[in-house]
Amino acid sequence: MAEPRTESTITLTRSLTRDQQARRERLVRAACDLALEGGYAAVTMHDVADRAGVARATVYRYFTSKNHLLSEVSALWIGELSDELARRPLPADPAGRLAALLCRIVEVSAENRLLTEAVVQAATAPDPSAGQSQENFHQSIHRITGLAFGEPGEDADGAVAARRHDIETVLGHVLLSGLVSLTARGRALDEVQDLMRTAVRLFVPLDT
Repeated sequence: MAEPRTESTITLTRSLTRDQQARRERLVRAACDLALEGGYAAVTMHDVADRAGVARATVYRYFTSKNHLLSEVSALWIGELSDELARRPLPADPAGRLAALLCRIVEVSAENRLLTEAVVQAATAPDPSAGQSQENFHQSIHRITGLAFGEPGEDADGAVAARRHDIETVLGHVLLSGLVSLTARGRALDEVQDLMRTAVRLFVPLDT
């Protein structure tokens, strides 16, 4: 009996020269600027090329699709936001720190609503290249819990790591749902922040 056919995506990785890396970063910045101005619909490969001052074919040398490009926009934005969160004064208790961090993410997302809409739509698109956006989102949640609770020590048992993973998974889904309701459904900022506080209260053990 023949094996069932499965689809797979193969990603080829190659080193970039300094000029190529600079060009790639310029494309990501151009896409970020377009998303800030007009959301998901405003980010086209043609307009990104024009904004970055390159030929359209150049964009496709670095990115397979619009969603692939926006996954890099999300990585850039999440990285900059995470750095900003790491510098903020936070409450003393871990759960309070986590709630404050999540509420700040929602606040920044509301301030940059069109950009948020673009990266969320890319992350939820039925496109294999959107997988990196989902991974970026997970990594951001992991960093946030690390800022709130500290990283588990090397001697931490498997149960601690499993509980941390479960918390990150649940909070990631809650945060993504909150950002969708903020951008696509017009939900108020304070309502989404209340959702974050409620999720922390319900899902984060007091002894985490």
